[in-house]
Order: sequence, then C-alpha cells, then structure tokens
Amino acid sequence: MVERVPPLTAQPRSRLRVLLASGAAALALTAGSVVGVPLGAAPQQAQAADSGTSTLTVAVAQSVDSLSPFLAQKLMSTSISRLMYDFLTNYDPKDNHAVPALATKWEPSADKLTWTYTIRSNSKWSDGRQATAEDAAWTFNKMMTDEGAAQANGNFVANFKKVTAPSPTQLVIELKEPQATMAALDVPIVPKHVWEKVGDFSKFNNDTKFPIVGNGPFILTDYKVDQYVKLKANKSFWRGAPKFDELVFKTYKDQDAAVAALRKGEVSFVAGSPALTPAQAASLKGEKNVKVNEGPGRRFFALATNPGAQTKDGKKFGDGNQALLDQKVRQALFLSIDRKTIIDKVFQGHAVEGQGYIPPRFSTYFWQPSADQSLAYDPAKAAKLLDEAGYALKGDQRVGKDGKPLDLRILCHATDPNDKAIGKYLKEWWGKLGIGLKVDCLDDVSVPWYAGEYDLAFDGWSVNPDPDFILGIHTCDALPAKAKESATTDNFICDKTYDELYKKQLAEYDPAKRADIVKQMQSWMYDSGYMNIIAYPNAVEAYRTDQIKSIKTMPEAAGNIYGQDGYWSWWSAVPAGSSSSDSSGGSGSTGVVVGIIVVVVVLAGGGLFIAKRRRTTADDRE
Repeated sequence: MVERVPPLTAQPRSRLRVLLASGAAALALTAGSVVGVPLGAAPQQAQAADSGTSTLTVAVAQSVDSLSPFLAQKLMSTSISRLMYDFLTNYDPKDNHAVPALATKWEPSADKLTWTYTIRSNSKWSDGRQATAEDAAWTFNKMMTDEGAAQANGNFVANFKKVTAPSPTQLVIELKEPQATMAALDVPIVPKHVWEKVGDFSKFNNDTKFPIVGNGPFILTDYKVDQYVKLKANKSFWRGAPKFDELVFKTYKDQDAAVAALRKGEVSFVAGSPALTPAQAASLKGEKNVKVNEGPGRRFFALATNPGAQTKDGKKFGDGNQALLDQKVRQALFLSIDRKTIIDKVFQGHAVEGQGYIPPRFSTYFWQPSADQSLAYDPAKAAKLLDEAGYALKGDQRVGKDGKPLDLRILCHATDPNDKAIGKYLKEWWGKLGIGLKVDCLDDVSVPWYAGEYDLAFDGWSVNPDPDFILGIHTCDALPAKAKESATTDNFICDKTYDELYKKQLAEYDPAKRADIVKQMQSWMYDSGYMNIIAYPNAVEAYRTDQIKSIKTMPEAAGNIYGQDGYWSWWSAVPAGSSSSDSSGGSGSTGVVVGIIVVVVVLAGGGLFIAKRRRTTADDRE
C-alpha cells in the first residue's frame, strides 16, 4: 500500500497528496478528548501507573478515508490496516528485504508463473479462529472478481490467473505473465468468515462493529470520525505482543495545538502535517523529556497538473484549463519555480531538492535528469515557451489566441502549511510571467480532485521500497470506470508509451534491468510536465521520552517512525519505566538514531526483492 495527497487515495480515498500525501503523509488529530486520554491529562506514564494500562497516544493530522483495507489509500488509513491485518510478507526495518509474515516462505516455479506460499500455522484471528491459506485465497479472489474490492490494491492482482488454497497452510497463485512483485504483495489479508458477509465492497467502510476481527499486532476497538482511532494490543500476535497495551491515534487539525499537547504530556508522539514544520521542530529541541527524530523521508512533494480528466473508456469530464494540455505550458510553469528558494525558505533545509519520481532514499531506483534535460529555474526560457505556445504577454497578462487571460487554480491542503507557503511563491513567480493563480486551500481536496475540477494540485506520496504501486497510479488502468468515481489514478494520466514501460518493469526479474526501465519511466514523466517533483521532505517528528522508552525507526540507522513500510515502530515501542526489552521476533535494535543513510534494496524470494508501495498525497495516500 502506498500513500498520497490528492484524491489520492473510496471514498474519495484521500490522497496523500500533498496533497500529501502526500506523502508520506502525516496523521492528523482533532482536539477534543479521546477515551482514556483527555486533554490536559497527566503524562501517559503516570496514567499507566494508576490504571495498570499503558497507552501510547499519537497526534495525527490526516483523516481516515476508510477502515476497509479494500478502500483505504491515505497513509493514516493504510498504516492502521498494517496494524490490524497481517500481510503475506513484511519488510525488514534494517534494509527493506522481504521477511516472513503470514507466509513463512514463498517460492516460484521454474517459469515463475506459479508461486507457492507456506502459510504459518500459529496465526489466529482475534475471535479465536485460525488464519489459513483459505483466507488469503478468498481475499485475492474477491479483489479479482469484485471491482469494489479492487479499489485500493487492485494492481497487485491484475495479472493473477488463478488463486487456490490446496491446504490450510498452502497458497498457490498462478500468473498470466511473470510479475516481479510476488514477494511484496502489499495486501492486507482479511478473515473470510467475517468479510464474506459484506455486500457492497465499494461502500463498506468497516466501521460499524467493534472490535474489528484481525490478526495483526493490534486490534481496533473504537473509532470516531476526525477524533480518534483506538486499538489494543493483540496478546496472541504470533511475532509477540506489543509492549504498550493501547495505541490511540488522535486527530488534531491544528498542528500547533498537537505540538502543545506533546509539550504538556497529553500525547506521546507528534507526526506533523505531514511532518513538523521547522519552527515546530525548533521549539521542541532542548525541551525536557522530548526527542525530535529526523531522517530521510520516503515522500515526495510535487505539483500535479490536470491533463484532462477522463474515464477508462475515454469519456472526458471536469473543467481543467485546456492550456495545460500543451506540454510547453506545463514545462514553462515548472521552469519558473525556484526549488532552492523553497528548500531554503519553506522547508528551511529539512528537505532535499526534488528531481526524479523516486526519492533518493531508494537508491536503486533514484533517477536524475541530465543537464540538458533539466527544467531548472529559468524564467526567461519559461516566457519563451509561453510565447511559442500562443500565450502572448499583453500588458502584464498572458492572453491566449481566444483572447482569454491565462488564469489557473491550484488545490491546496488547508492543514499543510507548506502548501500555503509555496502557493504564495507560485503566485508571485507565475505572476511575473503574466499568469494569474488562485490558491484553493480546502480541508478535503479529494472532492474536486476526483471530479477533475482543478488545474493544478499540490501532490505527494509515500513511496515504498518497490516502486510498482507508485508507478501504477499513472497508467490507463488506474482511470475511473465512471466520471467522478474514486479510482487509483493520481491525476488522470494515460499514455501508451508509459503503459508499455510499466508492463515491462513489472515482468522483469533482473534487478538491474528492472531499475533501468523504472528510470526510463521517470524520465518520460519528467519530460511530459504532468508531474514536477519539488522536494523530498525529511521525516521530522517528535515523542516524549518519559512515555516512550525506545522505538524503532525504519530504516533503523536513520529513518521515520510514523508511516513505515510495516508495523515496527508501534509494535516495538517500549513504555518508559518498563523493564521490558524490545519484543522478540523482529530484527534490528530499539531506540532512535538520527542520521542519513542510503537504503539498500535487497533481493528476496526467488531472487527478487519486492517492496511495498503506498502513496501520500495532499492528504497523504500511502
């Protein structure tokens, strides 16, 4: 699963888009009391002493789009799915290689068209029933046959021919063509005996009956829209029970209020929106009992253009400005963006200047434009391209051949201060070129996004070690079946050249050859002007050391805590004052180490390593 920010993300699955979404995107919490964690309460450690129950409270900024793993796309929601349900495989927090989860091993046939997974016999659903291969087979078959169940992760099963469970511990997946992501199927496996009673998967949000039956490290026990999500430790989890008894995600639309709550000890952890701002992080450094964690992020912050909203059968809809159908206009906009100023003034150094679609944290797939390809800051060149496109400068305004001024709109996430700050710069820079800009900051950008009623949008996704998902959201197959319906598409891109490259990378098992194809895709995307990556923000977050004794980052040497490719952070967290060491069964040490490293992608299962994806858009799709 990946995360993003615009409509990223079935209800409109909220995209992480920076729309992240972005990106990796941050959880938002609302003011107001949470069960057992009222505002103004004493630190959790003290509460635990009184009640005998330890509670880890996480302040988040992002809303839940759905608690159904078949619909969830926001980082907040997909992160919760990882806590509730086990996947076939997980990712080692040290280097991202595939490790056993519900499946203890996996192996392909000689032609790599049949994959056999051994399902562990020691995983139980929280209602006491055994988790079996039949649950996994039912999950995949439902996604293959029900469009409503394929909304969030349908790309993983599009190439599946047949899925069976010959025995309770054996799962067999037959493919139409080779598929390089079989060790990284980021699909939550659900209990068949519960979900087979569901009617319309496109509308069921899994939020009507608690506790929700699952087999992950935590069990979801309560949920209030835009207030909190409450979970309890699964004492029967096969990898070992979490050390905290309860985990609460509390929503704060005002991130300064969330930071204040951390300072007072009312919450244990703050993720930001999607990260702490430089000012917020600075205010917490040196604060007693508070640790600020910063490491290379897995998100990108971008601008997305509306290339013309359309359905899979080619029906056009929305009201995107026709000027953006011209590649020269799109490139002119990006040539007039001073990324260095944005890094220095907005992110204040807590980000790396954007280039390719995959963040440098994933070095195997990271791509950079050549010197003559680069759309570096060049207002003069931008003006020339606009002239060539037929938008002449009359007075101080660009006017098209139809006599209409070139005025654009950009979708902005109201909860993300970076969107607002960068919006002001764009208004100034594009204004100098004669282009008008209206910055529309909304609490929910998914509505106009899915309707195609925008010109540009702040976008962002959390990228997984394996890039398949994040690349797949720009294919023609990701377009909605009907106008204005939720779909996995990011911003309605559909191009045959790109689609052919996507199919090639998916079928390529040789790591080096696959990486080369992925870089070709990024080069095409860059030249098209449909997406422009402005920055790779660092993960900047904070927690209270008098409530959390230790917690894993991912990567362990220097990474993020919130929004991981797995459940390591919350599963590994040890309450302050506890004599317990890190839970057994996982790899890596506890504790947070701040630094910068390059993630090494390791091959797993059948000679390939497949990592997970999850978008993050304005809202933060995972």
